[in-house]
Amino acid sequence: MLEGKVALVTGGGRGVGRDIALMMANMGAKVVVNDLGAENDGEGQDETPARAVADEIAANGGEAAVNYGSVAIFDHAKAMVELALSSFGRLDVVVNNAGILRDSIFHKMTERDFDQVIAVHLKGAFNVSRCAADVFRDQQSGCFVHMTSTSGLIGNMGQANYMAAKLGIAGLSKSIALDMARYNVRSNCIAPFAWSRMTESIPAVTPEEMARVEKLRQMTPDKIAVVATALAADEAQDVTGQIFAVRNNEIFLMGQSRPLRGMQRSEGWTPETVLTHAFPAMKASFFGLDRTSDVFTWEPV
Repeated sequence: MLEGKVALVTGGGRGVGRDIALMMANMGAKVVVNDLGAENDGEGQDETPARAVADEIAANGGEAAVNYGSVAIFDHAKAMVELALSSFGRLDVVVNNAGILRDSIFHKMTERDFDQVIAVHLKGAFNVSRCAADVFRDQQSGCFVHMTSTSGLIGNMGQANYMAAKLGIAGLSKSIALDMARYNVRSNCIAPFAWSRMTESIPAVTPEEMARVEKLRQMTPDKIAVVATALAADEAQDVTGQIFAVRNNEIFLMGQSRPLRGMQRSEGWTPETVLTHAFPAMKASFFGLDRTSDVFTWEPV
């Protein structure tokens, strides 16, 4: 399916990224495996995870190159793209998967925790995408797959930094899809449900939260890799600007913001009439303070 293609997978040493790198390689792609090897909170560095994935790809008869850079640093992202070109002569697929977590209830979240999560998820996705964009434009083809999250699309407790970053990634992906369609470049998002290091730190205090985490443990990263690989295939050339959620054997096309209701007054609005007319009329369509578990209420299939 991906024969002749070259894929760059960030955060490819463990979890979802690892399974994506392995599956794309099994489908014929040559893979640049990027992974800083940091801990879940972004601290530290370890070359072992990325090297192990590259070695596994080679053992299975594939080809892989390894990069240990940080997606949060633009020059490191540029080096990832340059490695793909120097090693394999082209670049066709970018999977923006690298991420960290620094969860905290909002009124206790530090500026550093917010900045670091934004830097890796949102700025990191921009850095790698921007560095690949020139290559894609010149060759008149390319595919971006970004990892968003239902935490950002719907909501979750104690993740203001992560939610802001992941919702931002959805906007970034749509912008890329719009701006680069003329160059046959596609951009889509996946919101994964899978057990990995990233989900190990999901707050689980109440019985309901504990039950949700236990369900997540049953959902393996390879299910996400299937959809990421399909999005990278030429047969998906008409799929762009979309957001998919993947939960075990379920695939959901997620909604994007559109008007729900509209109100107008020919004489214009005042604060008083907004309070007495607009808000009451729209109240039935207000969104609740939902979390992902409030929306996905049924058992994974």
